[in-house]
Amino acid sequence: MPLVPLRPLLEASLQHGFAHGAFNVNAVAQAQAVIEVHEQFRSAAILQGADLANAFMGGRADFLNGTLEDKRRGAQRIAAAVRKFGADSPVPVVLHLDHGKDFESVKVAIDNGYTSVMIDGSHLPFAENVELTRAVVQYAHPLGVTVEGELGVLAGVEDDVFAEHSTYTNPMTVCEFFKKTGVDCLAISYGTKHGAVKGEHVKLRKEIAIAAMENLRHEGIFGVLVSHGSSTVPQYIVAELNQLGGKVSGAHGIPIAELRAVIPYGVGKINVDTDIRLAVTRNIREYFANHPAQRASQSIGPVWELMEQKPEQFDPRVYLPPVMEPLITGAAITDPDLLDLVGCIKRGVHEVVGTLIVQFGSVGFASRVEQVSLEAMAKRYRNAARPR
Repeated sequence: MPLVPLRPLLEASLQHGFAHGAFNVNAVAQAQAVIEVHEQFRSAAILQGADLANAFMGGRADFLNGTLEDKRRGAQRIAAAVRKFGADSPVPVVLHLDHGKDFESVKVAIDNGYTSVMIDGSHLPFAENVELTRAVVQYAHPLGVTVEGELGVLAGVEDDVFAEHSTYTNPMTVCEFFKKTGVDCLAISYGTKHGAVKGEHVKLRKEIAIAAMENLRHEGIFGVLVSHGSSTVPQYIVAELNQLGGKVSGAHGIPIAELRAVIPYGVGKINVDTDIRLAVTRNIREYFANHPAQRASQSIGPVWELMEQKPEQFDPRVYLPPVMEPLITGAAITDPDLLDLVGCIKRGVHEVVGTLIVQFGSVGFASRVEQVSLEAMAKRYRNAARPR
Protein backbone atom coordinates (compact mmCIF):
# COMPACT_ATOMS: atom_id res chain seq x y z
CA MET A 1 0.00 0.00 0.00
CA PRO A 2 1.10 3.64 -0.24
CA LEU A 3 3.23 5.09 2.51
CA VAL A 4 1.48 5.37 5.86
CA PRO A 5 1.52 8.06 8.56
CA LEU A 6 3.59 7.52 11.70
CA ARG A 7 0.64 7.56 14.09
CA PRO A 8 -0.35 3.85 13.70
CA LEU A 9 3.25 2.82 14.41
CA LEU A 10 3.24 4.94 17.57
CA GLU A 11 0.02 3.32 18.73
CA ALA A 12 1.45 -0.17 18.15
CA SER A 13 4.67 0.58 20.02
CA LEU A 14 2.75 1.92 23.01
CA GLN A 15 0.33 -1.00 23.04
CA HIS A 16 2.93 -3.76 22.71
CA GLY A 17 5.88 -2.21 24.54
CA PHE A 18 8.59 -1.98 21.89
CA ALA A 19 10.30 0.82 19.96
CA HIS A 20 10.76 1.57 16.28
CA GLY A 21 14.15 2.67 15.10
CA ALA A 22 13.98 5.72 12.82
CA PHE A 23 16.84 5.80 10.35
CA ASN A 24 18.18 8.78 8.38
CA VAL A 25 18.88 8.40 4.66
CA ASN A 26 20.80 10.59 2.20
CA ALA A 27 20.82 8.44 -0.93
CA VAL A 28 18.41 6.29 -2.92
CA ALA A 29 20.41 3.12 -2.16
CA GLN A 30 20.15 3.82 1.56
CA ALA A 31 16.36 4.10 1.34
CA GLN A 32 16.21 0.80 -0.56
CA ALA A 33 18.44 -0.92 2.00
CA VAL A 34 16.48 0.35 5.02
CA ILE A 35 13.23 -1.02 3.58
CA GLU A 36 14.84 -4.34 2.57
CA VAL A 37 16.15 -5.08 6.05
CA HIS A 38 12.83 -4.17 7.70
CA GLU A 39 11.10 -6.61 5.36
CA GLN A 40 13.57 -9.33 6.37
CA PHE A 41 12.71 -8.78 10.04
CA ARG A 42 8.98 -8.15 9.42
CA SER A 43 9.17 -4.77 11.12
CA ALA A 44 7.46 -1.54 10.08
CA ALA A 45 9.97 0.98 8.71
CA ILE A 46 10.57 4.66 9.51
CA LEU A 47 12.87 6.44 7.05
CA GLN A 48 13.96 9.94 7.95
CA GLY A 49 15.12 12.80 5.79
CA ALA A 50 16.63 15.68 7.72
CA ASP A 51 16.27 19.23 6.49
CA LEU A 52 19.81 19.24 5.11
CA ALA A 53 19.42 15.74 3.69
CA ASN A 54 16.73 17.24 1.51
CA ALA A 55 19.22 19.92 0.40
CA PHE A 56 21.86 17.25 -0.44
CA MET A 57 19.30 15.14 -2.29
CA GLY A 58 18.33 18.32 -4.11
CA GLY A 59 21.79 18.42 -5.63
CA ARG A 60 23.67 20.70 -3.24
CA ALA A 61 27.10 19.25 -2.42
CA ASP A 62 27.43 22.23 -0.03
CA PHE A 63 24.21 21.11 1.63
CA LEU A 64 24.71 23.45 4.59
CA ASN A 65 23.82 26.29 2.21
CA GLY A 66 20.83 24.61 0.60
CA THR A 67 17.95 26.83 -0.47
CA LEU A 68 14.25 26.15 -0.07
CA GLU A 69 14.17 25.15 -3.75
CA ASP A 70 17.01 22.64 -3.19
CA LYS A 71 15.10 21.18 -0.25
CA ARG A 72 11.91 20.97 -2.31
CA ARG A 73 13.70 19.07 -5.09
CA GLY A 74 15.42 16.82 -2.53
CA ALA A 75 12.17 16.07 -0.70
CA GLN A 76 10.62 15.03 -4.01
CA ARG A 77 13.54 12.67 -4.73
CA ILE A 78 13.52 11.06 -1.28
CA ALA A 79 9.76 10.62 -1.43
CA ALA A 80 9.99 9.12 -4.93
CA ALA A 81 12.66 6.67 -3.80
CA VAL A 82 10.75 5.60 -0.70
CA ARG A 83 7.55 5.19 -2.74
CA LYS A 84 9.43 3.14 -5.36
CA PHE A 85 10.74 0.64 -2.85
CA GLY A 86 8.01 0.93 -0.22
CA ALA A 87 4.73 1.17 -2.15
CA ASP A 88 4.45 -2.59 -2.64
CA SER A 89 6.28 -3.55 0.52
CA PRO A 90 4.65 -6.12 2.82
CA VAL A 91 5.56 -3.90 5.81
CA PRO A 92 4.19 -0.42 6.64
CA VAL A 93 6.61 2.31 5.54
CA VAL A 94 6.75 5.89 6.90
CA LEU A 95 8.69 8.84 5.49
CA HIS A 96 9.42 11.29 8.31
CA LEU A 97 11.02 14.76 8.27
CA ASP A 98 13.70 14.99 10.96
CA HIS A 99 14.30 18.41 12.57
CA GLY A 100 12.14 20.63 10.40
CA LYS A 101 13.54 24.04 11.28
CA ASP A 102 10.58 26.26 10.37
CA PHE A 103 7.03 26.14 9.01
CA GLU A 104 8.14 26.53 5.37
CA SER A 105 10.57 23.58 5.56
CA VAL A 106 7.85 21.41 7.04
CA LYS A 107 5.31 22.52 4.42
CA VAL A 108 7.76 21.67 1.62
CA ALA A 109 8.20 18.17 3.03
CA ILE A 110 4.45 17.53 3.42
CA ASP A 111 3.61 18.94 0.00
CA ASN A 112 6.16 16.62 -1.59
CA GLY A 113 5.20 13.31 -0.02
CA TYR A 114 6.36 13.06 3.59
CA THR A 115 3.81 11.27 5.76
CA SER A 116 5.16 12.48 9.08
CA VAL A 117 7.08 15.59 10.18
CA MET A 118 8.99 16.93 13.13
CA ILE A 119 8.95 20.63 13.91
CA ASP A 120 11.85 21.56 16.19
CA GLY A 121 10.88 24.62 18.17
CA SER A 122 12.92 23.57 21.19
CA HIS A 123 15.21 26.60 20.89
CA LEU A 124 12.25 28.94 21.34
CA PRO A 125 10.56 30.07 24.56
CA PHE A 126 7.77 27.66 25.55
CA ALA A 127 4.91 29.86 24.32
CA GLU A 128 6.55 30.42 20.92
CA ASN A 129 7.37 26.71 20.61
CA VAL A 130 3.69 25.95 21.27
CA GLU A 131 2.57 28.51 18.69
CA LEU A 132 4.88 27.19 15.95
CA THR A 133 4.12 23.54 16.65
CA ARG A 134 0.36 24.16 16.74
CA ALA A 135 0.55 25.88 13.34
CA VAL A 136 2.27 22.80 11.90
CA VAL A 137 -0.35 20.50 13.43
CA GLN A 138 -3.13 22.61 11.96
CA TYR A 139 -1.57 22.21 8.51
CA ALA A 140 -0.55 18.54 8.81
CA HIS A 141 -3.45 16.79 10.53
CA PRO A 142 -6.12 17.71 7.93
CA LEU A 143 -3.83 15.91 5.44
CA GLY A 144 -3.43 12.87 7.72
CA VAL A 145 0.25 13.65 8.42
CA THR A 146 1.68 12.88 11.88
CA VAL A 147 3.50 15.60 13.86
CA GLU A 148 6.39 15.31 16.33
CA GLY A 149 7.40 18.26 18.53
CA GLU A 150 10.31 18.77 20.91
CA LEU A 151 10.68 20.06 24.47
CA GLY A 152 14.09 20.56 26.04
CA VAL A 153 17.38 20.98 24.21
CA LEU A 154 19.87 18.24 23.31
CA ALA A 155 23.55 19.12 23.33
CA GLY A 156 25.81 18.17 20.42
CA VAL A 157 26.14 18.78 16.69
CA GLU A 158 24.33 17.12 13.80
CA ASP A 159 23.92 18.92 10.50
CA ASP A 160 22.63 22.40 11.38
CA VAL A 161 21.31 21.28 14.79
CA PHE A 162 23.75 22.55 17.41
CA ALA A 163 23.67 23.24 21.13
CA GLU A 164 26.64 23.47 23.47
CA HIS A 165 24.64 22.55 26.56
CA SER A 166 21.54 20.47 27.12
CA THR A 167 18.38 21.50 28.93
CA TYR A 168 16.40 18.57 30.24
CA THR A 169 12.70 18.35 29.44
CA ASN A 170 10.49 19.41 32.33
CA PRO A 171 7.93 16.59 32.69
CA MET A 172 5.47 19.04 34.29
CA THR A 173 5.10 20.91 30.99
CA VAL A 174 4.59 17.85 28.78
CA CYS A 175 0.80 17.61 29.22
CA GLU A 176 0.35 21.33 28.59
CA PHE A 177 2.40 21.02 25.38
CA PHE A 178 0.33 18.08 24.08
CA LYS A 179 -2.96 19.79 24.98
CA LYS A 180 -2.09 23.13 23.38
CA THR A 181 -0.46 21.78 20.21
CA GLY A 182 -2.19 18.44 19.46
CA VAL A 183 1.09 16.70 18.55
CA ASP A 184 1.22 12.92 18.27
CA CYS A 185 4.67 12.42 19.79
CA LEU A 186 7.36 14.39 21.56
CA ALA A 187 11.14 14.38 21.46
CA ILE A 188 12.51 14.78 24.97
CA SER A 189 15.91 15.78 26.31
CA TYR A 190 16.98 13.23 28.93
CA GLY A 191 20.68 12.65 28.45
CA THR A 192 21.12 11.71 24.79
CA LYS A 193 23.25 13.88 22.51
CA HIS A 194 23.58 14.56 18.79
CA GLY A 195 26.70 13.45 16.91
CA ALA A 196 29.30 10.75 17.56
CA VAL A 197 30.86 12.25 20.70
CA LYS A 198 28.36 11.62 23.48
CA GLY A 199 30.82 10.77 26.27
CA GLU A 200 31.67 7.44 27.84
CA HIS A 201 29.24 5.40 29.94
CA VAL A 202 26.25 7.70 29.35
CA LYS A 203 23.41 7.24 31.85
CA LEU A 204 19.98 8.37 30.70
CA ARG A 205 17.61 10.23 33.04
CA LYS A 206 14.83 7.70 32.57
CA GLU A 207 12.92 9.39 35.43
CA ILE A 208 12.06 12.15 32.93
CA ALA A 209 10.40 9.64 30.59
CA ILE A 210 8.62 7.93 33.47
CA ALA A 211 7.23 11.19 34.86
CA ALA A 212 6.21 12.49 31.42
CA MET A 213 4.29 9.32 30.56
CA GLU A 214 2.64 9.12 33.98
CA ASN A 215 1.40 12.69 33.54
CA LEU A 216 0.03 11.88 30.07
CA ARG A 217 -1.74 8.74 31.30
CA HIS A 218 -3.22 10.61 34.27
CA GLU A 219 -4.72 13.19 31.91
CA GLY A 220 -5.87 10.57 29.37
CA ILE A 221 -3.72 12.03 26.59
CA PHE A 222 -2.30 9.84 23.82
CA GLY A 223 1.39 10.50 23.29
CA VAL A 224 4.63 8.65 22.57
CA LEU A 225 8.10 9.84 23.53
CA VAL A 226 10.94 10.06 21.02
CA SER A 227 14.63 9.61 21.72
CA HIS A 228 16.85 11.78 19.50
CA GLY A 229 20.66 11.66 19.44
CA SER A 230 20.51 7.93 20.17
CA SER A 231 23.16 6.39 17.93
CA THR A 232 25.05 3.66 19.75
CA VAL A 233 28.37 4.31 17.94
CA PRO A 234 29.51 0.65 17.88
CA GLN A 235 33.11 0.63 19.07
CA TYR A 236 34.09 -2.24 16.78
CA ILE A 237 33.07 -0.16 13.75
CA VAL A 238 35.02 2.88 14.99
CA ALA A 239 38.10 0.70 15.63
CA GLU A 240 37.90 -0.94 12.19
CA LEU A 241 37.36 2.43 10.50
CA ASN A 242 40.46 3.87 12.18
CA GLN A 243 42.53 0.77 11.35
CA LEU A 244 41.66 1.50 7.71
CA GLY A 245 43.06 5.04 7.85
CA GLY A 246 40.20 6.99 9.43
CA LYS A 247 40.87 9.39 12.27
CA VAL A 248 37.68 9.38 14.29
CA SER A 249 38.45 10.24 17.91
CA GLY A 250 36.45 10.47 21.12
CA ALA A 251 33.48 8.67 19.57
CA HIS A 252 31.11 7.05 22.06
CA GLY A 253 27.37 6.44 21.78
CA ILE A 254 24.40 5.68 23.99
CA PRO A 255 24.74 2.16 25.44
CA ILE A 256 22.09 -0.14 23.99
CA ALA A 257 21.19 -1.29 27.50
CA GLU A 258 20.29 2.31 28.41
CA LEU A 259 17.99 2.62 25.38
CA ARG A 260 16.34 -0.73 25.99
CA ALA A 261 15.69 0.29 29.61
CA VAL A 262 13.54 3.31 28.62
CA ILE A 263 11.38 1.55 26.02
CA PRO A 264 8.88 0.25 28.64
CA TYR A 265 8.32 3.86 29.76
CA GLY A 266 6.82 5.12 26.52
CA VAL A 267 9.89 5.77 24.34
CA GLY A 268 8.51 4.30 21.12
CA LYS A 269 10.69 5.94 18.45
CA ILE A 270 14.50 5.99 18.59
CA ASN A 271 16.43 8.08 16.05
CA VAL A 272 19.70 6.77 14.60
CA ASP A 273 21.94 8.43 12.02
CA THR A 274 25.61 8.38 13.07
CA ASP A 275 25.86 4.56 13.23
CA ILE A 276 24.93 4.30 9.55
CA ARG A 277 27.46 6.96 8.54
CA LEU A 278 30.21 5.12 10.44
CA ALA A 279 29.40 1.71 8.95
CA VAL A 280 29.16 3.03 5.38
CA THR A 281 32.48 4.88 5.72
CA ARG A 282 34.19 1.81 7.19
CA ASN A 283 32.91 -0.32 4.31
CA ILE A 284 34.12 2.09 1.63
CA ARG A 285 37.55 2.41 3.25
CA GLU A 286 37.72 -1.38 3.46
CA TYR A 287 36.81 -1.64 -0.23
CA PHE A 288 39.63 0.66 -1.29
CA ALA A 289 42.03 -1.17 1.05
CA ASN A 290 41.15 -4.52 -0.53
CA HIS A 291 41.14 -3.13 -4.10
CA PRO A 292 43.96 -0.53 -4.18
CA ALA A 293 43.83 -0.30 -7.98
CA GLN A 294 40.36 1.23 -7.64
CA ARG A 295 41.90 4.34 -6.03
CA ALA A 296 42.80 5.36 -9.58
CA SER A 297 39.34 4.57 -10.99
CA GLN A 298 38.09 7.33 -13.23
CA SER A 299 34.65 7.24 -11.66
CA ILE A 300 35.21 6.50 -7.95
CA GLY A 301 38.89 7.46 -7.53
CA PRO A 302 37.92 11.05 -6.60
CA VAL A 303 35.89 9.64 -3.69
CA TRP A 304 39.04 8.04 -2.31
CA GLU A 305 40.94 11.29 -2.73
CA LEU A 306 38.39 13.19 -0.62
CA MET A 307 38.45 10.48 2.06
CA GLU A 308 42.20 10.76 2.27
CA GLN A 309 42.06 14.55 2.46
CA LYS A 310 39.57 14.40 5.34
CA PRO A 311 40.26 11.21 7.34
CA GLU A 312 38.38 12.57 10.36
CA GLN A 313 35.13 12.79 8.35
CA PHE A 314 32.65 9.93 8.40
CA ASP A 315 29.65 11.70 6.83
CA PRO A 316 29.31 10.17 3.32
CA ARG A 317 27.95 13.48 2.01
CA VAL A 318 31.45 14.92 2.48
CA TYR A 319 33.23 12.47 0.16
CA LEU A 320 30.48 11.25 -2.20
CA PRO A 321 29.89 14.47 -4.22
CA PRO A 322 32.06 13.22 -7.16
CA VAL A 323 29.48 10.46 -7.74
CA MET A 324 26.41 12.04 -6.12
CA GLU A 325 24.20 12.52 -9.21
CA PRO A 326 23.06 8.90 -9.69
CA LEU A 327 23.01 8.35 -5.92
CA ILE A 328 20.47 11.14 -5.35
CA THR A 329 18.39 10.72 -8.50
CA GLY A 330 18.17 6.93 -8.56
CA ALA A 331 19.27 6.85 -12.20
CA ALA A 332 20.30 3.40 -13.44
CA ILE A 333 23.95 2.74 -12.64
CA THR A 334 25.94 0.69 -15.15
CA ASP A 335 29.47 1.59 -14.07
CA PRO A 336 30.79 -1.50 -12.22
CA ASP A 337 33.06 0.54 -9.95
CA LEU A 338 30.17 2.69 -8.75
CA LEU A 339 28.02 -0.40 -8.32
CA ASP A 340 30.69 -1.73 -5.93
CA LEU A 341 30.44 1.51 -3.93
CA VAL A 342 26.65 1.23 -3.79
CA GLY A 343 27.09 -2.29 -2.42
CA CYS A 344 29.27 -0.89 0.38
CA ILE A 345 26.55 1.63 1.23
CA LYS A 346 23.78 -0.95 1.32
CA ARG A 347 25.75 -3.45 3.42
CA GLY A 348 26.49 -0.74 5.99
CA VAL A 349 22.79 0.05 6.29
CA HIS A 350 21.85 -3.64 6.57
CA GLU A 351 24.37 -4.22 9.36
CA VAL A 352 23.36 -1.28 11.54
CA VAL A 353 19.61 -1.25 10.95
CA GLY A 354 19.24 -5.03 11.29
CA THR A 355 21.07 -4.97 14.62
CA LEU A 356 18.88 -2.22 16.05
CA ILE A 357 15.59 -3.67 14.81
CA VAL A 358 16.42 -6.67 16.97
CA GLN A 359 17.65 -4.61 19.94
CA PHE A 360 14.62 -2.29 19.96
CA GLY A 361 12.22 -5.24 19.84
CA SER A 362 10.26 -4.45 16.66
CA VAL A 363 10.99 -7.81 14.99
CA GLY A 364 7.76 -9.44 13.79
CA PHE A 365 5.49 -6.55 14.78
CA ALA A 366 4.74 -5.27 11.25
CA SER A 367 1.46 -7.19 11.19
CA ARG A 368 0.41 -5.53 14.48
CA VAL A 369 0.58 -2.07 12.88
CA GLU A 370 -2.72 -0.90 11.44
CA GLN A 371 -2.27 0.07 7.78
CA VAL A 372 -4.07 3.42 7.67
CA SER A 373 -4.04 5.70 4.65
CA LEU A 374 -3.42 9.43 4.98
CA GLU A 375 -7.05 10.04 3.98
CA ALA A 376 -8.37 7.74 6.71
CA MET A 377 -6.02 9.30 9.25
CA ALA A 378 -7.22 12.78 8.29
CA LYS A 379 -10.80 11.68 8.92
CA ARG A 380 -9.85 10.36 12.36
CA TYR A 381 -8.24 13.69 13.29
CA ARG A 382 -11.38 15.53 12.10
CA ASN A 383 -13.66 13.31 14.14
CA ALA A 384 -11.49 13.64 17.24
CA ALA A 385 -11.59 17.43 16.96
CA ARG A 386 -15.39 17.68 16.78
CA PRO A 387 -17.16 18.87 19.94
CA ARG A 388 -18.98 16.06 21.70
